[in-house]
Amino acid sequence: QVRLMESGGGWVQPGGSLRLSCAGSGTIFRLIYWAWYLQAPGKERELVASIGSSSSTESLDSVRGRFTISRDNAKNTVYLQMSSLKPEDTAVYYCNADPTRFSWGKGTLVTVSS
Repeated sequence: QVRLMESGGGWVQPGGSLRLSCAGSGTIFRLIYWAWYLQAPGKERELVASIGSSSSTESLDSVRGRFTISRDNAKNTVYLQMSSLKPEDTAVYYCNADPTRFSWGKGTLVTVSS
């Protein structure tokens, strides 16, 4: 089992940037297709961006060009660099495999407001 811990969220003004991190335990980290998910208030969780073991990436149209997913297998960590943030990006952000296969972490809250 891989345990996940997200961090890096916070409050930011529209147009600002944040970098989220997801630290995972276990030796299989490097083999996993990872993703970031968000859950906005009152909505279901949805996939935002994913990254393969070869670092190929995919992302939602709504975040493409603004969010970048990356990974550091040596550190068992997946990142989400978020820029040009908008109020509609406000959500709790989680990481997990794609498709999901591990217990969810607590997530990290991102609040975008002026």
